[in-house]
Amino acid sequence: MALPDPAALHEAVLDWYAVHARALPWRDPSCSPWGVFVSEVMAQQTPVARVEGPWREWMQRWPTPAALAVASPGDVVRAWGRLGYPRRALRLREAAIAIVKRHGGQVPRSEAELRALPGVGAYTAAAVAAFAYAVRTVVVDTNVRRVLARAIEGRAQASPSLTVAETRLAAAHVPEDPATSAVWNVAVMELGALVCQARSPRCGECPISDRCAWLGAGRPAYEGPPRRGQGYEGTDRKVRGDLLQLLRDAPKPLSRSDFDVVDPDPQRVDRLLDALVAEGFVEPLSRGRYRLPA
Repeated sequence: MALPDPAALHEAVLDWYAVHARALPWRDPSCSPWGVFVSEVMAQQTPVARVEGPWREWMQRWPTPAALAVASPGDVVRAWGRLGYPRRALRLREAAIAIVKRHGGQVPRSEAELRALPGVGAYTAAAVAAFAYAVRTVVVDTNVRRVLARAIEGRAQASPSLTVAETRLAAAHVPEDPATSAVWNVAVMELGALVCQARSPRCGECPISDRCAWLGAGRPAYEGPPRRGQGYEGTDRKVRGDLLQLLRDAPKPLSRSDFDVVDPDPQRVDRLLDALVAEGFVEPLSRGRYRLPA
């Protein structure tokens, strides 16, 4: 079974995306670069389906970097809600402050300037440059890696972590035209998210199934290093999230005993509460009370 040449691969995936792309608000042509930036930070380690509601509320409240830059840390953590990894909320606020100070309130265009912002790594910088400004770059997430591993290399899964070879493979398949490259980057992501899924790929709906190396080889099983899923229930991360949620929902500061409902181990609660205070997520008050930062 022959692999598609780049032009045929681009055409098949882009045609599929034109019909099947989810209508997400940050993909709308009217969305500002700031809106794209916020969506990418929110979607880090979080399913896109959980992002749209908080994104809309966030953009209504803080439609520009300047608006977020003057918000309090407590308001930002509270508005983050259950998106998880609340440190991203504080980093987003710090990035907004940096955008105002360094770039006149405008999200920068270059990947180098984007990477210099708090909380922005290589993936986020590339995604914002591509999706906000149609810069020709390489946007590589888990979905992109999986699609290319299967379609081009015939492997069931990508490597457990991003490799140089995977980055080169993705770069080799980005269209030369900047505008087309931006659509391609998001189209391959969407194909991986909706069709070429990790556990239950829907090969019958794939636009390149007739040319997929993995499908043509009979869908061989994954033979690489073990891929361990990340648990959540019972973890420190879960308890931290519950502690913060209790503070978000409280109309007034809470006493230490109010947190006992979160976890039966008081030493664990004390340890995680102290960590949240040290990291700036929680503000201690007199008489052993706590609140989100003012």
